Order: sequence, then C-alpha cells, then structure tokens
Amino acid sequence: MELVITIVIISVAIAGVVGAFSLIAGRSADPLNETRAIKLAQLYMDEILARKYDEQTPQGGVPKYSGACTIGPEGAESRSTFDDVDDYDGLTGAPSSATGASLNGYQGFSISIRVSCAGVEVGLASSDAKRIDLQIAAPGGHSFAFSAYRANF
Repeated sequence: MELVITIVIISVAIAGVVGAFSLIAGRSADPLNETRAIKLAQLYMDEILARKYDEQTPQGGVPKYSGACTIGPEGAESRSTFDDVDDYDGLTGAPSSATGASLNGYQGFSISIRVSCAGVEVGLASSDAKRIDLQIAAPGGHSFAFSAYRANF
C-alpha cells in the first residue's frame, strides 16, 4: 500500500515538473529574438543617423538646411545610394547590409522604416527634425518598435 502511494506522489510531482519545463522550453527563443531585434535596430539606426539631414544639407551639416521638410528618396535611389535620412522612408523587407548582402542569423525577420517631419514634437520648427520609426517583425509574430530623431544641424 505504501509503495502505491509513493508511486502516485512521485508521478504527480514529475507531471508538474515536466509541465513547467515544457512551458519554459517553449519560450526559450523569445529572449534570443529580442536580442537579435535590438542588434538589428542598432545596425539600421546607426546607418540612418550617419546620413545627412536632407539632400540639400552640406556635408558636415553647416550651414543648416533652411528649406521645407521633405520626405522620400530623390529619384530612383537604392539603399546603397541613400545619402540622407529621409531616403529610408518606405524601406521594407528582409534585413540586409547597406550593400544588399543578406545578414546571417536573421531568417524570418523583416523590417519596415518610416520617416516623418517631427520638429514640433521636440520643440523645434517642423522642418528642423525628422523622426525615424523602425518596426522589426521577428519570427513567432513578435513585433518591436524603435524610434529616433535626427535634428537639422
């Protein structure tokens, strides 16, 4: 009788441990995808923020651009020829390097970039800042949003 009770107690305990283990194992990829999304966002934001504020902005940013805020690439540009922040507006698809090479370890990820005039949001004239919104979709249906401002200087 004692042996049967011991077997029942041990089986209940094992069932609880296995259930908890399966729950943890099912979510083990989430932190990895979050880390990859952050690294991917940093890659894109560094690339975008290194560009000029506007097509008409001189190299180095001085004197500051004094025209209206414009968004979008000028003509038929590709990512390798983007030279100012707003050229990235509307860029979507699978992650790649600036030269177009695919990035290892990012299968199943996708990016979407929107650029908008946003000087008023940071207390400047409308044409004095642009907001870059980067959306990263990771495998498993997770989505991560990142934003940065590029000021006209």
